[in-house]
Amino acid sequence: MGRQVLHIDIAIIGGGIAGLWTLNRLRDRGYSAVLFEQEALGGYQTIGSQGMIHGGVKYALGGSWGSDAQAVAAMPGIWRKCLRGEGEIDLRACKVLSEDFFLWSSGDLQSRLSSFFASKLLRGHIHKIAPAEYPLPLQSPRFRGQVYRLDDLVLDVPSLLNTLANRHRDAIYTIDWQQAALHQEGGHAELQLPQCTVVPDQLLLTAGAGNEALMAALGSAQPAMQRRPLQQVMLRHEYREPLYGHCLGSTASPRLTVSSHRDRADRPVWYLGGDLATGAGDEEPENLIDRARSELSDLLPWIDFGNTQWATVQLDRAEPNQSSTLRPDRAFVGKVAGITNALVAWPTKLTLSPDLAREVERQLEEQNISPRHPQQLAPLANLSQPPVATAYWDSLLP
Repeated sequence: MGRQVLHIDIAIIGGGIAGLWTLNRLRDRGYSAVLFEQEALGGYQTIGSQGMIHGGVKYALGGSWGSDAQAVAAMPGIWRKCLRGEGEIDLRACKVLSEDFFLWSSGDLQSRLSSFFASKLLRGHIHKIAPAEYPLPLQSPRFRGQVYRLDDLVLDVPSLLNTLANRHRDAIYTIDWQQAALHQEGGHAELQLPQCTVVPDQLLLTAGAGNEALMAALGSAQPAMQRRPLQQVMLRHEYREPLYGHCLGSTASPRLTVSSHRDRADRPVWYLGGDLATGAGDEEPENLIDRARSELSDLLPWIDFGNTQWATVQLDRAEPNQSSTLRPDRAFVGKVAGITNALVAWPTKLTLSPDLAREVERQLEEQNISPRHPQQLAPLANLSQPPVATAYWDSLLP
C-alpha cells in the first residue's frame, strides 16, 4: 500500500497569535485548515507580549502618522467588536485586563504634550483627563504631570490564547521535528509526518523567529527576516493597584511602559517595557533590574511596593527585514521565494493580528484558493495537542 496522503486547503506552522488568529478566520470561512506547533501555543514572543491592543499613538509621537499608522489606529475598534462577539472572531471568553490605557508625562513636558495632542493629527485618538480620572497610582499630590487616555485596551494573553485555541482544538496538533520534515517537490511544499504526507493547497509559516529555519528547509531565504532584541523586566510586589500606561520621556518613544498582571497565586506583577527594554537585549539582567528600580523610584516615588521579586525575559522580535532594522508598522505576508504554495507571515505586533489574517485571505483569493477539501483530519488523530504557554512571571519569578 502507498503512503497515506492528506489533502487540505491550508496548513499553518506556528501556534502564536498570528497562526491562531488566522486559523480561526479561515476555518470560520469554511477552509479545511490545520495548525502545527512544536512546543506550546503562544510560546516565546506572544506570551512575552504585554497584551496591549493599541492604536499607534505612541509611535505617532515621533511625528509620523501615515497610512501604516492609520492602519494600526483601526485595530482597537476591530478587537473591541470581537470582544463583544460582534466581530470576525468571537472573543467574548477572553479576559480584558483594562479597557483604558494611559500616557503620562512629567511637569517639564506638559507644553510639548498639550500642543502635540491638540493637533488634528491625533484628535479623537487621545483625550486629556481630569485628576479625578487618573489611574490610582498617579493620584498622588506629588504627581505634577499630565495624563491622557488612549483608545487602547489590554488583554490577558493566556486567556486570549485559550480562547482562540478552544474554538478549533480539533485542528491544532503538536509537531515533532525529529520525526517530521518540510520538503518540496517541484517547488510545491509538503509536510512529511510519520503517519502521512500533508499536501496543502497553501502552506502558511507563522512561527515568528522559527520562520527562518522553516524557509531554509524549503531551500529558500526570502523574504528575509530581522530580529530586534529586547529585554523586559517583571516585578512581583505587594502594591495592589494596577497601572496600564506609557510614561513619556525626552525621546519620541515611551520612556517606560507598565502593564499589570496577576500570577497563578493572584499576586500582583508589573511588566515593564518601553525604552527600558528596547536595546537592552544583551544587558546583564542584574544591571537592567537596577535600572528598572531606579526608573520606578524616579517616576513613582510615592509608591511602596513592599516585598519584591524581580526577573527579566530576553526576546527577539522577529519581523520582515527593513532597512536599518526599522520597526515595521503593518502585518507582513509574502510569498516564499521559489515555492509555489507557501506564504510566510509576521504580524509585527499583537494588535495587528486581524490585519495579518485579512491579508492572508486576500492573497488566497488572489490565487483563486477557495475551500475545496473536506474537514476530515482522521490521519492526524494520533497526534497530541500542544498546551497553552505559561506566563513568564509564573515560570521565571522565584
